Amino acid sequence: MHFVIMGCGRVGASMAAQLDRMGHSVSVIDQLSDAFRRLPPDFQGRKVKGIGFDRDALEQAGIDEAYAFAAVSNGDNSNIVAARVVRETFGIEHVVARIYDARRADVYERLGIPTVATVRQTAEQMMRRMLPGGIAREIVDPSGAVGLVQPDVSNAWVGTSVTAIEERLGVRVAWISRGSGALVPTGTTLIQEHDRLHLAVATERLTAVQRALSRPPVQEV
Repeated sequence: MHFVIMGCGRVGASMAAQLDRMGHSVSVIDQLSDAFRRLPPDFQGRKVKGIGFDRDALEQAGIDEAYAFAAVSNGDNSNIVAARVVRETFGIEHVVARIYDARRADVYERLGIPTVATVRQTAEQMMRRMLPGGIAREIVDPSGAVGLVQPDVSNAWVGTSVTAIEERLGVRVAWISRGSGALVPTGTTLIQEHDRLHLAVATERLTAVQRALSRPPVQEV
């Protein structure tokens, strides 16, 4: 598959290098030739000097044959303009933009442009590790109705089955991170110490779910 990346900073160069190592075709667009020095010496992809939302630059990068496009420059406006041009002009379905302003990211998500709000996600992860009873939002759907979250879980839940958690809290356990790996649980999977649960939860229930998981489970009579 062919991928086009706008921005050859640390994120863009890392993405391009990984995709190239995986055997995919990759083009990287950046306004500065020096930026391409971040790519590894054995990088096999195309390097296009230009503006990421310029039609000529995109065509040089092979946007017509692209499976996906990522806008990861250091400018919110450039990333959003490029994402919209690629989606609306070239009809590329898989488009994502990095956005630093979390408020703008929410707006563009509702317009159907997937975004990664760098500052918000970093801040949430940092705060979660500083405060007790935190909950990290990993993904929120464009409507804001459902979130994929990783809550703190009291050790008192160790030994509880996935089915019991889902039925008591009205959530779905998407997967469990365990040690250095992960697993998709069945209903009979039991929670182990140090497990990290990734839950699909209605956003209106986030506070109630975190409160419940931070305390011992209520014993049913």
